[in-house]
Amino acid sequence: MAAVEPRDCPCGTGRAYEACCGRWHAGEPAPDALALMRSRYSAYVLGLPDYLRATWHPSTRPTLLDLDDPEGLRVVWLGLAIKSHRAAGDRAEVEFVARYRTGGRSAVRMTERSRFVRENGRWFYVDGDVS
Repeated sequence: MAAVEPRDCPCGTGRAYEACCGRWHAGEPAPDALALMRSRYSAYVLGLPDYLRATWHPSTRPTLLDLDDPEGLRVVWLGLAIKSHRAAGDRAEVEFVARYRTGGRSAVRMTERSRFVRENGRWFYVDGDVS
């Protein structure tokens, strides 16, 4: 039986999913806010709302999380670019650009400066400023 080629991680590192975001999706804590941010992007790509909610800080976590757009169209994620990453102790910010498309519409570029906090050894997404 031929070995299956590992698929590339959706977050864009060029590494295999299992050696990248797959570890965090399987329950291993992300080592820093940047890894968590990348894993959250991959969770959007792969349709993993439970992971997204589990890594969202309880103070800002939505009750429900629908991964489709407000019109019910499927969102297709096209790529991620990290612009900056700053950490200071148990707080961090990651600025990124994510590209996506809904339905047959044109691609959209979303820029966000996300804030993260580490509590009890785990990083959580708190909130972000979208532009």
